[in-house]
Amino acid sequence: MSLKPILPGSTSATGQQMTLGVMGGGQLGRMFVQAAQAMGYFTAVLDPDPASPAGLISHFHIQTAFDDEQGLAQLMQRCEAITTEFENVPAPALVTLGAHRPVAPSAVCVAVAQDRVKEKAHFVRCASVSGVSPAPYAVVDSAAALAAVPDDLLPGILKTARLGYDGKGQLRVATREALAQAWAELGQVVCVLEKRLPLLAECSVIVARGADGQRVSFPVQANTHRDGILMLTEAYAGSVPTALAERARASTLAIADALKYVGVLCVEYFMVKNAAGEDELIVNEMAPRPHNSGHYTQDACDLSQFEAQVRALAGLPLPEPRQHSPAIMLNLLGELWFEPNAVRAQRNEQPVSPPWAQVLALPGTHLHLYGKLSARPGRKMGHLNITGSRRETAAKVLALLGLPALG
Repeated sequence: MSLKPILPGSTSATGQQMTLGVMGGGQLGRMFVQAAQAMGYFTAVLDPDPASPAGLISHFHIQTAFDDEQGLAQLMQRCEAITTEFENVPAPALVTLGAHRPVAPSAVCVAVAQDRVKEKAHFVRCASVSGVSPAPYAVVDSAAALAAVPDDLLPGILKTARLGYDGKGQLRVATREALAQAWAELGQVVCVLEKRLPLLAECSVIVARGADGQRVSFPVQANTHRDGILMLTEAYAGSVPTALAERARASTLAIADALKYVGVLCVEYFMVKNAAGEDELIVNEMAPRPHNSGHYTQDACDLSQFEAQVRALAGLPLPEPRQHSPAIMLNLLGELWFEPNAVRAQRNEQPVSPPWAQVLALPGTHLHLYGKLSARPGRKMGHLNITGSRRETAAKVLALLGLPALG
């Protein structure tokens, strides 16, 4: 469905304020809503949770399941265009919405990101243009496929083809026996076995693409994960080697173009050494939405990833983002409310607020909490952007929060 520009502050033919909708009420939906409202749009959120972070601040909160026909009908009636804040929205729901309203990204694009088999195949096709391939892999969807796995893919990581995120649905395997046991443990669902590579580092690229094919990219950022969850993002000159950053950017744009993608897209990469001892880039996975690693853009760039999402959805111009400050983004997980460690949470003790006054006394600190009503270990409660500094202030913040120092 073609998209005419939906101008901020304008009204529809029925006199209703122009409204943008989002499927999902989590923190990414909340920050989309905040960006849309700042530009003068009304917003509508569809999420079954009455206390969803985005639903709590939106003009309209439709509290139904994501595949509820009446809920989808209400969302269509309210909105001029609709996006999503997470990739596991049922694809048929996006098909239904897309038949009546502009939906960005489309159901086709989201379906690719929902399935590692489709995702890997798309990366392989795009590698002929970008030169950046995924890690060697095999699809495991039957006992015969399991037996046919090449020996050189071990040791590897077995990942469910669907519904895996933040390290979930993944098991490391070193032998064929461990592989068979892991597949059984994952329920013998369709999986992808990836060869385990010695990682030097990880990075990601966020791009925004409009329905007219215009596309822009944000600076490439270096990422540090712990226990499968993003802990830290570093975005400043030198955080990612220049040559690899350019390859990652070109690869991400090729991935978006091949899908005729509309919206904000994040693609994650591994940096490794190849057999010749040279730095090499491996494409890992994509997210059809703003990404945790792009949160620093809220305070370090003149265009955030969430405003870019609004612009792409509404058919507005997409100027090239400019980063005005070096930045580090620190993820704030629920265990921070149960310091010195998560044992207090296991004993059902009351959470204690982290020392925000001391943290915010440091120059360049910008706190973003998501409005979640309860903290628990591993839950993403917010993030902290640190601008104007590379690692000096970040080290002080980590010490105040009782977190391990940077390596």
